[in-house]
Amino acid sequence: MGHSAAVWDHRVSLELTKDWNGIEQVILRNPQGASARVSLHGGQVVSWRNDRGEELLFTTSKATFKSPKAMRGGISICFPQFGNCISVEQHGFARNKLWTIENDPPPLHPNDSLGKSFVDLLLKPAEEDLKCWPHGFEFRLRVSLASDGNLILISRIRNINGKPFSFALAYHTHLSVSDISEVRIEGLETLDYLDNLCQKERFTEQGDAITFESEVDRVYLSSPKCVAVLDHERKRTYLIRKEGLPDIAVWNPWEKKSKAMADFGDEEYKQMLCVDAAAIEKSITLKPGEEWTGRLELAAIPSTFCCDDRLDFF
Repeated sequence: MGHSAAVWDHRVSLELTKDWNGIEQVILRNPQGASARVSLHGGQVVSWRNDRGEELLFTTSKATFKSPKAMRGGISICFPQFGNCISVEQHGFARNKLWTIENDPPPLHPNDSLGKSFVDLLLKPAEEDLKCWPHGFEFRLRVSLASDGNLILISRIRNINGKPFSFALAYHTHLSVSDISEVRIEGLETLDYLDNLCQKERFTEQGDAITFESEVDRVYLSSPKCVAVLDHERKRTYLIRKEGLPDIAVWNPWEKKSKAMADFGDEEYKQMLCVDAAAIEKSITLKPGEEWTGRLELAAIPSTFCCDDRLDFF
């Protein structure tokens, strides 16, 4: 865990606890009452609440909280792949591994500590991981809760191997929404996307905004740094800002697929939307000794903000 130069005592803003499987979790809090909960299983953010105690992330009521299966919900780390591409499990092994707390990580920029409650996690490959993906790496993840309630995830992946390797990564982010039919995404219009429902065929987005009337499973390419998800009924806008992650994956299973998933409620597709900052289409390649950094920042603000205000919010 880090030592923040915040106006409140950083140590008091952290709490270590355990879930009912005995796996450690870290609870981050800010002075205004917002909180985030991070599980060491998968380095997964399992809760993010605003200063009114409202949960901003979706978790299915049928979630499996038992290792080695990742819980469906929150924000999970998909590495070294997204989907089914190579010889490791779907969405990679990072979300199914036990991470450790790193008390003295290599330093980040001071702005990534100032005024924030944060925890630093570390993942190194186990022997079984090297059998299916034979590359030496160190994956450092900082999860921060800012004084304004924003949630920030910073990933640093270093190649400690003797040869280059390539990987994909996604922050698989399940947002809680009131009704999927009342939600739209702004910022992805006119972009090309790969449609996973059509064998990854490439299309161009034609709408002024993305709305939802059926199953959606797409990867939008070369997306802007900031994307907005508007929930009309709750009058809430999620802002998604990213660095080092050119793609945005958008997923909602809709009715038929929801009923086919054992760990997902039949009607729960109405209350969730996945919008994932990612690097999927073009793999990231690291030479020996090189390090890559990717960053995701999430904000939840009133939808009364005009478009320009939203873009300037960060």
